[in-house]
Amino acid sequence: MQILHFSDVHVQVDYRQIGYANLDWRRLLAQLEMDWLGRALDYVQAPRVIDEIGGAARRTGADHLVLSGDLTGLAFDAEFAQARAALDPIARPELLTVVAGNHDRFTPESERDETFEKHFGDLLHSDLPEYCAEGPYPFVRLLKDEVAVVGLNSARANLFPGLAHGRVGRRQLDALAALLEDPRLKDRMVFVAVHHTPLRSYGWFDVPGHGMVDADKLLRIVRGPRRAVLSGHIHQRYWLQATADRPHVFCAGSSTCSGEEGYWLIDVEDGLVRGAEMTEMGPGLLPPPAIAPIGATA
Repeated sequence: MQILHFSDVHVQVDYRQIGYANLDWRRLLAQLEMDWLGRALDYVQAPRVIDEIGGAARRTGADHLVLSGDLTGLAFDAEFAQARAALDPIARPELLTVVAGNHDRFTPESERDETFEKHFGDLLHSDLPEYCAEGPYPFVRLLKDEVAVVGLNSARANLFPGLAHGRVGRRQLDALAALLEDPRLKDRMVFVAVHHTPLRSYGWFDVPGHGMVDADKLLRIVRGPRRAVLSGHIHQRYWLQATADRPHVFCAGSSTCSGEEGYWLIDVEDGLVRGAEMTEMGPGLLPPPAIAPIGATA
């Protein structure tokens, strides 16, 4: 089997048309930062890149795609709608697993109203619903006789835009531990999809205020060569191979960021990861965006 892993697609609306005065204070601060750093233009072609990734999955014959969060820029309902439209050609539970990222819970309202679940709830179906412990999480996708994909939620609304840490929580972790002992998962390669990566590229935890606060607990539960964590959040693409005490850790970077477009193709055989190819799509994948830089005058 082959798994295509991508992440952090950050579909955005044009915030200039909304008007700064109409943004709540969290989104206003975030947008001012994006304007100042010039990041606002990096994702204007995100829907087209998502379509290219879907096409790549068809061309390569990938059996399943995993999108590990941050579908939106600032969790606007319109951004979720655009992301869903871009993903619709592949948006079937047997083909696509998707979990929320911190940008998809950017405000307390987006978490309270479950805006992510409103648009993607049909993709959170579990083949083993008895293990759901926090809403639909963890959910399980059994793929043929060789692979299981487990979706966790680590995305929580933070009090301030500068904070981006996440937490899986005891209920999900306890359910995950029980799930991994289920005989129906025996001899399967288990991919755990979660937004916040438990380990950075150098093999250590992320910094406070940005990483997964219970990463150590997750890694104690998910370990060994038949386990892998598929994550995003950190806009770098890397693979830490499994050891006896650690699972494979894949971070898919930001798959739609201009000039850094890409994804992982992971090959599974006999219930083990046999290899993985990091596919870089850009720069030059698409023509420059037909949009003026923010602050430009006509």
